[in-house]
Amino acid sequence: MRTCLALFGFALILLAPPARGEVYLTPEKFLSESFAGAAPPPKIVWLTGTLAQQAEAVLGHKAAALRIRYWADGARSAWILDETGKTEAITAGFVIEDQKIARVQVLEFRESRGSEVRHEFFTNQFIGIGLQEDFRLSEAVDGISGATLSVRAVENMAKLALVLARHVAAVDAP
Repeated sequence: MRTCLALFGFALILLAPPARGEVYLTPEKFLSESFAGAAPPPKIVWLTGTLAQQAEAVLGHKAAALRIRYWADGARSAWILDETGKTEAITAGFVIEDQKIARVQVLEFRESRGSEVRHEFFTNQFIGIGLQEDFRLSEAVDGISGATLSVRAVENMAKLALVLARHVAAVDAP
């Protein structure tokens, strides 16, 4: 009987999903790298009114937060965003410069599948992409077989970062 229980317990361990929550880069390191060693002080943008509607349009659902922190220095801004893949949040950092994506980095991945979105072969596709008036990315991004929901989450975060950067640029314009 003990042997059967031990074998059953061992089988459960072998069949358990892989560990989640792998951190690839801390937000502090991402910001330091994005602003040549010294990130500017954080600012906050509130998702209200038209901006909340635009966020919902690009995400396909209401944003989880009412306010989003960002860092800006001139025409360069950095955004650290979360979006759900299949069931868990994916955290990614985006640098927007002159209304185009300058950098994408997956900071933390919590899903059991789809972590390929963290690799440069995927994230480098976003560099130089902007946002069209209909809230679509200005260029197509190739997906990854088996990671469809993770790809969609990163695309949605990229669109949201561009919407938010456009908004704060318009608000801060002289």
